[in-house]
Amino acid sequence: MTKEKTIATLQERKPYGKFEDIEVWPGRPYPLGATWSPAGVNFAVFSERATRMDLCLFRRESPNKEEYRIQMMEQTDQVWHCFIPRLETGWRYGFRAFGEWNPKSGNLFNPNKLLIDPYTKAIDGTIDWHPAVFPYPINSEDPKRYLTMDEQDSAPYITKGVVIDPSYDWEDDVRLETPMHETVIYEMHVKGLTEQHPDIPEELRGTYAGLAHPVTIKYLKDLGITAVELMPVHHFVQDSHLLDKGLRNYWGYNSQSFFAPHADYAASGRAGEQVIEFKDMVKTLHKAGLELILDVVYNHTAEGNHFGPMLGMKGLDNQAYYRLVEDDKEYYMDYTGTGNTVNMVHNRSLQLVMDSLRYWVTEMHVDGFRFDLASALARGLYEVGKLSTFLDTIHQDPIISQVKLIAEPWDVGPGGYQVGAFPVLWSEWNGKFRDDVREFWKGGSDGVADMAYRLTGSSDLYELSGRRPAASINFVTAHDGFTLRDLYSYNEKHNLANQEDNRDGETHNDSWNCGVEGVTDDPEINQLRLRMQRNQLATLLFSQGVPMICMGDEYGRTQLGNNNAYCQDNPISWFDWEWNEERKGLYEFTRYLITLRRENPVFHRRRFFSGLKIHDSHIGDILWLNPSGHEMTDDNWNDGNQLCIGMILNGEGMDEYDEQGKRIKDDIFLVILNAYWEGVEFTLPGVKEFTRWELLVDTHTSEIPKPGDYVADEPFLLGPRSLYTFRLKLRQANRDATGQRKVTIVEQVRKLLQMIQE
Repeated sequence: MTKEKTIATLQERKPYGKFEDIEVWPGRPYPLGATWSPAGVNFAVFSERATRMDLCLFRRESPNKEEYRIQMMEQTDQVWHCFIPRLETGWRYGFRAFGEWNPKSGNLFNPNKLLIDPYTKAIDGTIDWHPAVFPYPINSEDPKRYLTMDEQDSAPYITKGVVIDPSYDWEDDVRLETPMHETVIYEMHVKGLTEQHPDIPEELRGTYAGLAHPVTIKYLKDLGITAVELMPVHHFVQDSHLLDKGLRNYWGYNSQSFFAPHADYAASGRAGEQVIEFKDMVKTLHKAGLELILDVVYNHTAEGNHFGPMLGMKGLDNQAYYRLVEDDKEYYMDYTGTGNTVNMVHNRSLQLVMDSLRYWVTEMHVDGFRFDLASALARGLYEVGKLSTFLDTIHQDPIISQVKLIAEPWDVGPGGYQVGAFPVLWSEWNGKFRDDVREFWKGGSDGVADMAYRLTGSSDLYELSGRRPAASINFVTAHDGFTLRDLYSYNEKHNLANQEDNRDGETHNDSWNCGVEGVTDDPEINQLRLRMQRNQLATLLFSQGVPMICMGDEYGRTQLGNNNAYCQDNPISWFDWEWNEERKGLYEFTRYLITLRRENPVFHRRRFFSGLKIHDSHIGDILWLNPSGHEMTDDNWNDGNQLCIGMILNGEGMDEYDEQGKRIKDDIFLVILNAYWEGVEFTLPGVKEFTRWELLVDTHTSEIPKPGDYVADEPFLLGPRSLYTFRLKLRQANRDATGQRKVTIVEQVRKLLQMIQE
């Protein structure tokens, strides 16, 4: 069948039936996308404004040669559809949409452009940035060139959807449903973690199979995290301007498809094998007790603004899929900083996102989502709102509402910073935690009041709206910004490798180079940098809420001062598996902290502290101490120069219960933070003759403390810029098999309270 004599032309005489070696039936409008069965494949695609829609099919062996062009003669509820009997899996496909070309009114129908199905489950090929990929003559010098239609055929240069068989043997796999308050998140990159691992076969490095390899799983399990949060794995596009510079989009925040796993991360193939490999990875993670959270980018796509390419949704129905400037529809509303914003006000765009989320939960078995620039999704016509259609729809969905939902609660539009403003069910990346904790340990804070809120789950942000500490995703570093090591090695960003003259990336980082910019041989500076990393890791893991560790911070990964390594798909961004003793020590310290957190529920409470005595406890569930060992006063709280604080976490006073309704009790801990640049004498609370403390964590040294007693009511010398954690002695093994106390300590607790209140 030649292109000059297409099936679409023959259909002008008869719409359905057998056309030489292929048959066409009307099909159904649902489900959207390409749905395979042994009987054939149903194709369905939404377009409200198109006047005609053609389906284009390409053979696996010649994916750039259009084999069949079929007119989709049926449109039901604005969905174009047809059925091709006996069509096998592995066929590549795309659409061509006909209609009005009038950019000033927001309509960009150009049948010369092959369009990716928004619902395709797999994508094959790589975009060749030929001028034909753009809907207008890109090489024209006319500043309004985007108003003119380009007539070149883009099919040879564009990626294609793949018809797949969705069946898979999950072997009774189910979501793990780890309680949010018990979760420890590890933000990581599929390729970056494994690309340089010496014990993973070279052909598996940087892939889903590499992440599922036994040595990778062992590393994650040994570290102690409970969930991996993968940076974007929706199929994304390599930006032409980066390729021209010899760079690549490493982070992946440039989505082309909301259903297809990124094909470059598959070792097994691109004809649907990438879907199976992804499912194998999920199943392997679940068998190891690890949850999978996806960082999803629904707020924008790779099609950019009016100067961007035409890849799919822009050509299918530009006005339905994107937010356009109300009175000037040739331009796009850009709340994302990427050129466009997905139109979540439109019911079909909302359906696309909801169907995608449901697909990743039901068909791919993921355990939750982190929503990039979630404020852009939650916008109504103009403002971000709790009652936006998107949020309201998720809350009503019986599937999506039951998985982990994490918002990045900001975008670049007006009023976009929404930390603390998302509703119940949602957790948030707590930007206030990051900022306040960095500022405190830098020694430039306004005292300890804000820090106390961050340590206890940020009740000032979440409690009044009925949320709990797990609403706070605590982090000090993330993929975007300095690594933890670089946070204390650089005052300034060093992004020249990005080839943007160091203009890109955040300028204000609350970082501190500890005296010298960059790498140094000075042993004192290097020890100080290590101590600051330990301080941040300990603060993160001993704070209420959900800790998120950025990949590599556990050993001191560096990007050499690059705080915007989005285009560095190279060792600058990759995990370095060659460790010296310093790196091994930091890793073991991080493991130890995670273990302490996991084994002691007082560090990951379900509810906020009340400060009140509860049940049979003789002290409140939390007490704040000044360096004299006495309870903090109003003057202490209001003193902007106060940079040392202690908190007693009373495991005896927890008003919480396990799944069987039994009271949860824990030990009594004392955590002391000293952000002064010099040592401070801190009087340990208690009765000298009676109370003993066991030191568990001392960030002033890389060594894990040896067992020993520290006497109460005596000064303990805190090292400069250091954190200490103590446990009240004789309590770790003070339980029988039923969880009851073997030895009463009520009198000790009472005397401890009396001493503190004196």
